[in-house]
Amino acid sequence: MTFPISQQIVLASGNLGKIKEIQAILEGHPIIAQSAFNITEAEETGSTFVENAIIKARHAAFYSQLPAIADDSGLVVDALKGAPGVISARYAGVGASDQDNVQLLLQELVGVPESQRTARFICVMVFMEHADDPTPLIAQGVWEGLITTQTIGSQGFGYDPVFWVPSEQCTSAELPATVKNALSHRGLAVRSLSTLIKARS
Repeated sequence: MTFPISQQIVLASGNLGKIKEIQAILEGHPIIAQSAFNITEAEETGSTFVENAIIKARHAAFYSQLPAIADDSGLVVDALKGAPGVISARYAGVGASDQDNVQLLLQELVGVPESQRTARFICVMVFMEHADDPTPLIAQGVWEGLITTQTIGSQGFGYDPVFWVPSEQCTSAELPATVKNALSHRGLAVRSLSTLIKARS
């Protein structure tokens, strides 16, 4: 089965910041947010980014009857043994705000020296032609950095204000959107997935 590149693709996310980033990177594809179909968020019951991305893509494909893209992403902090990890969006509890999550992260890292504040953003992107697709396309992006001791910058979302990007000497929240998309874990994963989708078409 070949996938027509002009066919609409449902994006399995309700995160407006994430949707905006992915649409900007995948501008050659007609992307529709799952909210346009009144599709609710899938329950993320997986223990890994890959599992959760597949769950979300399958859910969106099933209810929209269209091909679907989903991502699962998060922040992995070495000093916290990989936390927040797959629960990055709800690190401070279900319904927690970005600010709540960031403040908890900073509290957990109080006293940890800069050399040990290494971290990375991970993004796993999955594409499924239909809900029963036995061979989903999977791509991954990794963005290395450090966690600051306070928030800096007002762009982006999530943990961007505390994610220091050594190559740019600023936080992710200080980067212009075009620069962030070129460097970020999500940008890397989306471009990789786009290549895989085109190869399947």
